[in-house]
Amino acid sequence: MSAQYSEQDVQLPPVIFGTSGLGNLYTVLPQDVKCAIINAFVLNSVKPAVFDSAGKYGAGLALESLAHCLEELKISPNDVLISNKLGWLRTELKTPEPTFEPGVWKDLRFDAVQKISYSGILECYEQGNKLLGNYPAQMVSVHDPDEYLNAASDDTDYHNRYQDILGAYKALSELKDQGKVKSLGVGAKDWKIIQRISADIKLDWVMIANSMTVHSHPSELLAFMQKLQQEGTIIINSAVFNGGFLTGGDYYNYHLIDAETPEGKALYHWRESFYALCNKHQLEPAAVCVKFGMAAPGVHSLALNSSNPKRVAQNLNMVQAIIPSRFWDEMYEQQLITQHGLEIVQSTNTSII
Repeated sequence: MSAQYSEQDVQLPPVIFGTSGLGNLYTVLPQDVKCAIINAFVLNSVKPAVFDSAGKYGAGLALESLAHCLEELKISPNDVLISNKLGWLRTELKTPEPTFEPGVWKDLRFDAVQKISYSGILECYEQGNKLLGNYPAQMVSVHDPDEYLNAASDDTDYHNRYQDILGAYKALSELKDQGKVKSLGVGAKDWKIIQRISADIKLDWVMIANSMTVHSHPSELLAFMQKLQQEGTIIINSAVFNGGFLTGGDYYNYHLIDAETPEGKALYHWRESFYALCNKHQLEPAAVCVKFGMAAPGVHSLALNSSNPKRVAQNLNMVQAIIPSRFWDEMYEQQLITQHGLEIVQSTNTSII
């Protein structure tokens, strides 16, 4: 029997744990390492510890690994809250590597297909809870509606696909009305799709990915976030390292960067300048990314992940880091942040300046 949840506000901690790494993003993590990561997060997080996952992460592997580790660690379901972003369904793997996002996920045994519709989202929800076992999702959302719309062949198809998205939210709203989930939201890389959906659907929360970072913080997005804040919608800021690039990786927003192209050279030049300034002020680049991401208007929580158990506690503590105001001034002077970016950090409380 499904758990029953009453209507209530969702209480989220400053940091929720992103589980894409549990789905073998970029690299294969042994199961014991995955369990050590989860254990470190549960031990260092306020309760309930919140995990953000999705059927897309490793074609359900992240959900499966999360449940396995929580069981193995004997973590009570009452001490965790799981967000499952829905829209991708695990399917049989019929090709040498998965077709849904080639080159990104490693050593998978399944493929995944996007299923966004009234019935499709319920199928994803049921499969997700089956993979999660005794830890059913309490926060649900439509995952990658922007990708679904971008796949449209023409204007008519685009319209029909948007109706599919509205149908998916009708199903999720029914789950919430039935007390099977606590809240519903949206997770997308294109914030403009979040903006459109939020105009049509009453969302409890939104997860903005790759869009509001120390490297990229468009003024239009800031205005939208301020509007969400005024409306009382919870904002979760995700991928504040731009897919790992800002902390030393070679993928920017999950795309491998070619350092020989003008775009690639510009990205690497920005990062080198950023690192040099961080070194001058004896600051950890990751902490700067976290503090900037947390300072954006209306941000309640950050979604962070780690592939190293020893870094989990450090990641959680980065939200308390002190960044001197002179550092932000120099970021602006060196054109590493915009005027709007400088205003973000200047308008926050003294813990950031």
